[in-house]
Amino acid sequence: MAFKSVALATLALGSLTIAAMAQEDGLPEACKKTGAAMDMSHQGGGIQSEEMDAAHKDMMAGMGAMQRNMMTGMMAKDIDVAFVCGMIPHHQGAIEMAKAELAHGKNAWTKKMAQKVIDAQTKEIAEMKDWLAKHKQQQ
Repeated sequence: MAFKSVALATLALGSLTIAAMAQEDGLPEACKKTGAAMDMSHQGGGIQSEEMDAAHKDMMAGMGAMQRNMMTGMMAKDIDVAFVCGMIPHHQGAIEMAKAELAHGKNAWTKKMAQKVIDAQTKEIAEMKDWLAKHKQQQ
């Protein structure tokens, strides 16, 4: 139960900026730079969707659902099930981001990478769902 409280508290930390979170995660410097469409410096660090262009809106569209579903999935009693149930929405989030890249991206290498992400993550989601269907879950 304590883990669930920590997970919910983590979701509530909306006041952190993307740059601050990126710094803690060892994200490359180029990934920490936000454009005008993603200015996180106002209103407690919240993203103002009306300031985002369509490409960034598409990229961010499923992030809230992904976070909620990951946190819910990771609460499964069986740690192996929790891992798989957390990874499924994580992978789905990557697929949604990759679809946005295919729709809006301009660089051939990043579009190729996006397609590789879609292919690999789709296959892995199917494998994880298959494993869950076969795994006797502890209730």
